[in-house]
Amino acid sequence: MSLGVESPWLLTALPLALLPLINKGMRDHAHPGLLLLPPDPLSDLLSWLLRVFAMLAMAGLILGMAGLHLQGQSVERIGHGAEIVLLLDRSNSMDNSFAGRAPNGNNGEESKTAAARRLLTDFVNQREHDLIGVAEYSTAPLYVMPMTENKAAVKSAIAATSTPALAYTHVSKGLGMALSFFQQPVVTGSRLIVLVSDGAAAIDHDSEQKLRQWFKEKQVRLYWLFLRTANSPGIYDPPADPRDDNAQAMPERYLHQFFTSLNIPYQAYQAESPDAMKQAIADISRLENLPIHYFERIPRRDLTGTCYLASAILLLLLLAAKGAEVKPEA
Repeated sequence: MSLGVESPWLLTALPLALLPLINKGMRDHAHPGLLLLPPDPLSDLLSWLLRVFAMLAMAGLILGMAGLHLQGQSVERIGHGAEIVLLLDRSNSMDNSFAGRAPNGNNGEESKTAAARRLLTDFVNQREHDLIGVAEYSTAPLYVMPMTENKAAVKSAIAATSTPALAYTHVSKGLGMALSFFQQPVVTGSRLIVLVSDGAAAIDHDSEQKLRQWFKEKQVRLYWLFLRTANSPGIYDPPADPRDDNAQAMPERYLHQFFTSLNIPYQAYQAESPDAMKQAIADISRLENLPIHYFERIPRRDLTGTCYLASAILLLLLLAAKGAEVKPEA
């Protein structure tokens, strides 16, 4: 633990805490009979304790005014988990239900975004030692939450997806931002991106090459939770018309093929309901539980209240001792 103060110049007053060594604070009464009394170790000890209490009370007041605190620090932790980036699709279609329509509260439907928000929050609650970051994408990528072990902050970032969705899907930019979260060269545990999307878009050749390079350099696993809308093409379905077998007509199918060609650990889940999505997330949680080495950030802790409280208690003891002092008769 490293201590610090807000106003170091006030520490120059600390020598004043030595004043009780000079003056014990009790009135001396001359009496010839005192020389006849035997030594009293208990009284001597009490006298010195009162001086120590006075010194500590003064030091506590000075340290409190100086703003004593424990400085923030990083604590090394070892657990089981992973470094995870949750990459969430924020296109307009995510605000629809799995049936492809605006959710109707009367029949219990929920939007794909609401289902993802609920299930990912449960996922975070189960991952005690993970480092989790959150990013979103639509026409452009959105940086939401850096990699952190603070689960409350991660859940708040996930809850922010309750805002209305944006425009279109630009998955390559979203993946590029998600990969940028992994800055450390040393890989501890497993690294993974969980892509939650109900659609895709064609990726240009330059973006494909960059993503191939970044996935290889950063050693990142990829999980795609494809939230399939009812009656829409799946990522495994060949087109009925061979002329539609292209990235523009079937972007989800070709995105899956691109992910498969990356030569990285990759798993796709085609979820057609909230229950299927729940099973997919549970499967990811079960698979990714390797030993992980990380540093937890401990925030600064203010100690001024503790200093003032300790000083107040000591001053009350000193006042009680002063009140018990016997005054000589006139």
